Amino acid sequence: MSAVRTRSAPQDRRQAILDAAVRVFARRGFHACRVSDIADEAGVAYGLVYHYFGSKDSVLDTLFLERWNVMLDMIAEVDATEASAREKLYAIASFIVDSYRHDPDLMKVIIVDVTRAANSFGQTHLARIREAYRRIAAIVEGAQRQGAFKAEIDAEFAAMAFYGAIEQMLTGWIFEMLPADEEHYERAKRLVVETICGGLEISGASHGRRDADRDGD
Repeated sequence: MSAVRTRSAPQDRRQAILDAAVRVFARRGFHACRVSDIADEAGVAYGLVYHYFGSKDSVLDTLFLERWNVMLDMIAEVDATEASAREKLYAIASFIVDSYRHDPDLMKVIIVDVTRAANSFGQTHLARIREAYRRIAAIVEGAQRQGAFKAEIDAEFAAMAFYGAIEQMLTGWIFEMLPADEEHYERAKRLVVETICGGLEISGASHGRRDADRDGD
């Protein structure tokens, strides 16, 4: 048992540092923080932060990449299912909104200090950010090939509009411009999907396909 605890201790300390960094970055802003602030928040020695991450920038990189990669994997898994494009986009919207609902500080850090930081981290991680757009665009393209979505609307533009709408909702919650409760979280998911899919869907195409599938059973 002691061997198990010894092996898990470094990972526990690393996670404690990341959790502390989220709280400090969300409260004070990334650029206003020092490594010593993270160490104090985590209750660890100053040098231990450098031992695991090397720099404050590395801490933020890790926070972003670990969460963003989870989202990219989730999009790929959803797209591999037989669900409709609307259902896939709803699942993605739900994942992002629920991520904010369960960990608002982390999502605040990702949005304020990474995805909207055009002159620093946003440029550093631009390829990973664009990968999310690309995977969402692939869902749109699939629906276009099936005749469910309008072909004349660029798929990448639709993907950017979809993610941008969600991110704007998150920004509204972060800066307390919008009501933030269970009812409004669920409402936001529906409205974002309806706004985007309502403009993309060919009238009657989606329902007609489902009716045909039922008739063939």
